[in-house]
Amino acid sequence: MVSVLATNHNPLVNQQITFRLSTSFLALYRDRTPPFGFNGLGELVYMRTYSRLKSDGTNEQWWETVQRVVEGTYSMQKRWILAHHLGWDSAHAQQSAQEMYDRMWNMKFLPPGRGLWAMGSPLTEERGLFAALNNCAFVSTENLAADFAAPFLFLMEASMLGIGVGFDTKGAGQVTITPPHEGEIAYTIPDTREGWVESVRLVLNAYLLGHSLPALDYSLVRPAGMPIKGFGGVSAGPEPLRELHETIGAILAPCIGQPMSSTNIVDIMNLIGKCVVAGNVRRTAEIAFGDTTDDAYLDLKNYEKHPHRAEYGWTSNNSIFAQVGMAYEPACERVARNGEPGFAWLENMRAYGRMDDRPNHKDKRAKGGNPCLEQTLESYELCCLVETFPTRHESLEDFQRTLKFAYLYAKTVTLGPTPWEKTNRVMMRNRRIGCSQSGVVQAIAKLGVEEYRKWCEAGYQTIQDWDKVYSEWLAVPRSIKTTSIKPSGTVSLLAGATPGMHFPEARTYIRRMRISKYSDMVKPLRAAGYLIEPAYGSEDTTLVVTVPVKIVEPVRTVSEVSMWEQLALAAFLQRYWADNQVSCTVSFDPAEGVQIAHALNYYQYQLKGVSFLPRLPEGAYAQMPYEAISEQTYTHLVAQLKPFRLGPVAHEEADVERFCDGATCVLPMAA
Repeated sequence: MVSVLATNHNPLVNQQITFRLSTSFLALYRDRTPPFGFNGLGELVYMRTYSRLKSDGTNEQWWETVQRVVEGTYSMQKRWILAHHLGWDSAHAQQSAQEMYDRMWNMKFLPPGRGLWAMGSPLTEERGLFAALNNCAFVSTENLAADFAAPFLFLMEASMLGIGVGFDTKGAGQVTITPPHEGEIAYTIPDTREGWVESVRLVLNAYLLGHSLPALDYSLVRPAGMPIKGFGGVSAGPEPLRELHETIGAILAPCIGQPMSSTNIVDIMNLIGKCVVAGNVRRTAEIAFGDTTDDAYLDLKNYEKHPHRAEYGWTSNNSIFAQVGMAYEPACERVARNGEPGFAWLENMRAYGRMDDRPNHKDKRAKGGNPCLEQTLESYELCCLVETFPTRHESLEDFQRTLKFAYLYAKTVTLGPTPWEKTNRVMMRNRRIGCSQSGVVQAIAKLGVEEYRKWCEAGYQTIQDWDKVYSEWLAVPRSIKTTSIKPSGTVSLLAGATPGMHFPEARTYIRRMRISKYSDMVKPLRAAGYLIEPAYGSEDTTLVVTVPVKIVEPVRTVSEVSMWEQLALAAFLQRYWADNQVSCTVSFDPAEGVQIAHALNYYQYQLKGVSFLPRLPEGAYAQMPYEAISEQTYTHLVAQLKPFRLGPVAHEEADVERFCDGATCVLPMAA
């Protein structure tokens, strides 16, 4: 598989063709207070996570981030239109961009965290790394006999660009692990993404093709503590990569002469994920899809049987390709113990858009899904998501207008080429996007179920109408699918919305956020009365900020909602909104565990994927991200707080949370 960034021939990398919002328009927003949600939590998350450093050493403010994203979006459109001689209307573009800006500034919709961080930045404008605008991907190993190391290398390079990747184990049994050829080949590893990936290719091919083992020279890899430009953070040095090379050998060497197993496949993918995290991308997101009859695969997360896997098994959520009509009991026994595996009905993913009794088989080439399972995907396909917030709208017409610009952002991202030829081929053909909603339970509380259903139906049709208009304008195919429900996370916190379709932990709770003790945010937060304490069990450079939060709408909490109702809501959204998928992690009480198989027997006809998570008792571990508190405690905590306004935060590179950032698919490095 070729990995080449041919920016010299890329019509979207032309810094002489740019779009700029008018300065008089931007002046209207420069001194306005952004409508961040949750008692300042949204602003804290923004400054910690998405505000980029500017050339003067200070951070972007919200109006500047929105400016960068909108100008980057319309610059991509402008370059595409001019490169293909389609005719650019500057006055109309300025008017359109100003409306997108206003709706994004007011958080009626937001790009994913990937877009808030990368769109319009040097990553796209100068380096042409448009793949970094995408959330997630999938790669199949079903052709491992022909592709050899390609799926592993794709996952590694995509992960290093901040893309979460799903993979399957269909290549098990196709390749015999061979003894490496005698002798060594020298390779000095360049301190680049491509260099790291090439080093892994050499190691894999020694065991898959019988090539010579490489004699690897790590001298060019930047030392630990050096800054990583563009993506933020600091280098961890060569040790994570060296450990990856060694552990791949340690796993494959004892299996020489045997077919590569599903365990081998998952182990290598997980070890790559661990390397990416330790190499200071900070987080990784993987999902593995295995066979329902593969007991070895189903027991991979059983660390009593496989204690060594605890060091890296956390990097993926493990799911199975379920079949309609299968016996669910064996898998559900494991689910009741630890919440895995999840379930993905590939036949439903291929046959249906929205599951409204009209199969269209448009996705018959689909092979799997992304780590949060809100997107159906072909092998090597990426996905771009965008988030809307219905409760920030006063009317259906206002919501429909927002959907135009949310759709347009996501469709524009599909114009950007990636480093991979196979990926470009499938993405140019499918133009798949995912317009999502967050604050679903807030919207239902505000509108009622029937009115909200009407918003979903009308909103879905609005997106289809705009897809016809803009696909013709851009002269590209219509999108194969357009809507989903992502799990969300920090993006929904900016807007004060509950994540995706999920119910909140409580109506009043505390949310804990991690920041550096050197951050310029520490002093104003302390002055405003926020509790700040050292992070438990972490390095002494990390602090935890406690923020009291209240859900204003009369929503029910997850402890007040049964497993069955959560499944019903997922099926509702799969019918009336999502033609891709609904990312749904059902929280269940341990007493409900015996009902999971029965529930799946009914909902297998209405869903494309689902996962389960046992409810943890309060205080299950120190400094839990969410902790329920009483209304009285909330009132007391809020009374201690003073108004605060975070000014510029000098020298604070954003600690961007990559991928679809729900708690169940973004897995922090093990303590």
